[in-house]
Parts: sequence; C-alpha cells; structure tokens
Amino acid sequence: MELEDVARGEGRAGPRDVLMVGRSAELLETLERLVRREGARAVRAGDHESAGWEEAGLVLVEWVGPGRSSAGSSLDPPAAPTVPPARRPGVVLVCTGEPEPAVWRAAVELGAEHVAVLPDAQEWLGGRIRKVLSARPPGPVLAVVGGRGGAGASTLAASLALTAADRGLAVTLLDVDPLGGGLDLVLGAEGAPGLRWPDLRHAPGRLPAGVIGATAPRVAGLSFVGWERTAPAEVAPQAVAAVIASAAEDGDLVVVDLPRHVDDVGRAVLAAARTVYVVVPAEVRAAAAAARVVAALEPLAADVSLVVRGPAPTGLPAEAVADSLGLPLAGELKAEPGLPAALDRGDVPPMRPRGPLALLSARLVAAALS
Repeated sequence: MELEDVARGEGRAGPRDVLMVGRSAELLETLERLVRREGARAVRAGDHESAGWEEAGLVLVEWVGPGRSSAGSSLDPPAAPTVPPARRPGVVLVCTGEPEPAVWRAAVELGAEHVAVLPDAQEWLGGRIRKVLSARPPGPVLAVVGGRGGAGASTLAASLALTAADRGLAVTLLDVDPLGGGLDLVLGAEGAPGLRWPDLRHAPGRLPAGVIGATAPRVAGLSFVGWERTAPAEVAPQAVAAVIASAAEDGDLVVVDLPRHVDDVGRAVLAAARTVYVVVPAEVRAAAAAARVVAALEPLAADVSLVVRGPAPTGLPAEAVADSLGLPLAGELKAEPGLPAALDRGDVPPMRPRGPLALLSARLVAAALS
C-alpha cells in the first residue's frame, strides 16, 4: 500500500508502524525518511480518525505553533486534524527550533513521553523507532473452563503453565474462579508471598510494565495470581483485563482458570483469550452439562476447543463427546496415575515426562506459541 493511499484514510497503522500526525509536508517527509531508514512503515494520519492512533507502535505528533499541536488536545484550533485524543503510551511531540513553554503544556495534555526537537533529536528518534521494531507481540492468553464441576480444568490450567515454565518461558497463571477449590492448593502455594486479587481488585486500566512478574507469588518458575480465603471474593473486570494485558506484554504465555458461569470478569478474559479449552469427562451427563457452558462461551470467545478427560465409564469415545457439543477436539486426557492423591496432598502436579498430562500440555502449549 502506498503512503498516499494511507494519507487518504485507506489504511491504518499497526503495532510495528509509526503514525505521523502533522500538517507540514516538509516535516512529515523528514520524519518519513527517518522512519523508513530504520526499517519501519510510516503512516500519515491526515484528517482521518481511522489511521490507527491506538494501535500504532509509536505516534509522532507535530507541534504547529503557539497554543496548538496537530493532535486533538484542547489547544487545537478548529482546523486541526481530528486524530482521536485518547491518552496512550508511545506518543512523542515533535517540534523544530527551541521549544517554547506552550510546547511543554501541550505535551502534558497529550500524555507525551518525550518532546523531540529536530534536527538534534534525529538520533534519539531513530533509537525510539528501533525499539518499536524490536518489541515482541504480547504473549498468547489461554483460558480453561470445566464443562461441569470437578472436570479437571484447574489441573489442566496448572499443567499448561507448569509445562511452559519448565521450558524456560515467562508464564503467568491466573485463577479467576473465586468459588473454586483454588489453584493455590493445586500448586501448593497457599503461603507464597505476593499480591493476590484482593490487592489488585481495583487496579487501573493499565499497569506499569513488569508489575505482575515483580509482585505476584512465584511458584515452580511461574507467576500466580489467586484469592485470599478470608478476603472478599470480588474483582473489577477492568482490573482483570489490566492484569492480563500486563502479563501478556511482559511474558510469553498467560493461562486463566475460568468459572463455568460467564460474568463480566469472564467476558474480560474471553475478550483477551486466543483459545478457550473446555474440559469435559467422557460421560453422557457431563456432556449434557457442558452444552450449556459451551452455549454461553461461543458468542464471546474467538476459539473454543474441547479436551475430553477419561476414563470413560461406558466406553464413550472422545470424538462422540466432541460431535455432541459441536466443538473441535483439542485432545484426550487419559487417567494420570498418582495425580488425584498428589493433588489432595497439595503437591505440585507430578507430570511424568511421557505421561498423558505432560504430553497433552506440551502439545497445547506448542500450538499456542506457534
């Protein structure tokens, strides 16, 4: 796509692109050359609000004169371009010559991270653009939910996180089921120090980089956020979304253990999840109960797949359970010797390298990261 097409509003910037907001053709051409020299794609916002203000990896906003900038702050004259004024990280205000006091006031209104004065700041801008290109995409989010009570969803969620951590990946495991048995018991992490949901329940819409990894309990090489048994079992949906976003931006994988009922917190998780795995025992009654769970999930989730847990008391095939629910079969989890007793003792789930749980978890993690 040509830059002229973008300027006419026929394209938008993405996470590895630089969005340029301004009026001066000379300055925009200078910025475009700098962006292209660093190997990034330059997108001109023009007068269009669909150019990717929120999605762009970096936004360069021109300062166009006293009391005004090229983004939609309260300082703008009526003729200014109408780029959405929503605050976001990664905004740089660009000006030529010595900045006057009004420049700094506009930078504060925009929430700009830096004021770049050209031509002196070209080297700094080049480094900032390279940072956009080197930024990795957020880690995928996997959600696990039981088709009925006791299906084994928490065990699978813990196994997915432990498998990824064992491979040296940065993993966060989130328990958002306040009425469940508690993933801390599955992990043996009841006494691990760190922040839990009662501490984070009013977290703002965006958290500082690295905050979850630095403050959450650590166990078996992963970060874990769960519940306090004596604290209120409530958390705001925006707080859950902020924790997921922060963990995904800083890590390689986020695994979420979901309750079977879909509330506002569940919707926040489902909006972020790449895949939702529904765990269903190979039983007719379990499949019937799971049908209601699946019906609630499918309108909200990008991808819903099935994990069937054995043994099947009547020999019901996993494929038959998948067919009855209309879901793709992600895998079949056969009985794991010694696992129920280990969980009851509070041991970290013992996963034999060639055991059913380890093999299935390794395959699902590999698929998520591919």
